[in-house]
Amino acid sequence: MAKLDIITLPDPKLRLVSAPVERIDDEMRRFLDDMLETMYEAPGIGLAAIQVGVPRRIVTIDVSPREEGQPRAPLFLINPEIVSSVDDRSTYEEGCLSIPDYYAEVERPAGVKLRYLDRDGKQQEIDADGLLATCIQHEVDHLDGKLFIDYLSRLKRDMVIRKFTKAAKSGTKPEFKPHASEEM
Repeated sequence: MAKLDIITLPDPKLRLVSAPVERIDDEMRRFLDDMLETMYEAPGIGLAAIQVGVPRRIVTIDVSPREEGQPRAPLFLINPEIVSSVDDRSTYEEGCLSIPDYYAEVERPAGVKLRYLDRDGKQQEIDADGLLATCIQHEVDHLDGKLFIDYLSRLKRDMVIRKFTKAAKSGTKPEFKPHASEEM
């Protein structure tokens, strides 16, 4: 397995709409494993292929507890599609591996029904709520060229983009108040 490079804001690739996967083969499964290793090492709980510069509809997620001795429970989502969502809303503090060290509260549907292909190409459907539902929505947004900061006010979003653009030009890291949350 190989660790992949995660692209960050202001890279314009993050705004690309990802294309569907047409074939799942051994090469695809190696890529899924590389994505999962990259996500764990970052550390994060979700990673979309576009975040490593590959505009395909592929996501890895693992929201299982990261405590010693706890089994991992990765999900490999190929061509994921949210087919329905509940009316109830929930708010989570989100972060993103492509927008490092910045966190903000985002309100989303509290539950979703997701249809996807697993790593063997079999169609699956799951009902998700809580953190898993939030993570799924966050990662599917990536596949559509949308970032969690798009849910913030225009003022806050523009401030974040300006800080990352300025930092990219100067080769520094943008400064935000520290948080302990995991990033998606």
